[in-house]
Amino acid sequence: LLRAAELRRYRGAPGQPGLYLALLGRVFDVERGRKHYGPGGAYSGFAGRDATRAFASGDFSPAGLVDTVSGLSPAELLSIHSWLSFYSDNYEPVGKLVGRFYDENGAPTEALREVEAAIEEALRLQAESDQKKQQFPPCNSEWSSAKGTRFWCSRDSGGVPRAWAGVPRRLHRPGSQGTPCVCVRSSGPPWGQPGSSQHSDRGDLDDPRLRQFEGCHPLAEQCVLLT
Repeated sequence: LLRAAELRRYRGAPGQPGLYLALLGRVFDVERGRKHYGPGGAYSGFAGRDATRAFASGDFSPAGLVDTVSGLSPAELLSIHSWLSFYSDNYEPVGKLVGRFYDENGAPTEALREVEAAIEEALRLQAESDQKKQQFPPCNSEWSSAKGTRFWCSRDSGGVPRAWAGVPRRLHRPGSQGTPCVCVRSSGPPWGQPGSSQHSDRGDLDDPRLRQFEGCHPLAEQCVLLT
């Protein structure tokens, strides 16, 4: 267990005992990364302290190099989770920092439990989003003043590799603004029913959240909207 004053002695300067940093109260020996974290390194501000917030915000000023994580978005919390995995995989854990995330006995505080719960929720939302992208991958799109906006589907549109291209549709999600263009399977069983033998062989075309583009053939793989 280290206290903040003791951790400050581990900044890698001559005469100091080592080079440590903390993330969510977990302390790592980052001597192997001295060129990054040692004096003069690009990330030297992380040394000798818990600067958890900066791992998400990218704010390396004194105001940003702090351990508070209040108000961070799910994406920012996922960034902290990713960095924690990185340090756990690449650097030696050497202890815990007494303070916001661990108490005098090294037990997790309520603040740490709240952050961990928020990260779990962010991971759940990410998994849900990834699943939605598998079902309804984003369309490709391009715009020109002469031709308007063209939407089209391919087997890797939206950065989602798959065995089908799909057809463009607008997707309406209750509570969300806008109706993004997504690619929709037009044959086979609906999403989530891979073993179903009783279906209309229309893929997800009958999903009530979908809207056709006006003036486009229902099964066209591309659609042009004049502006």
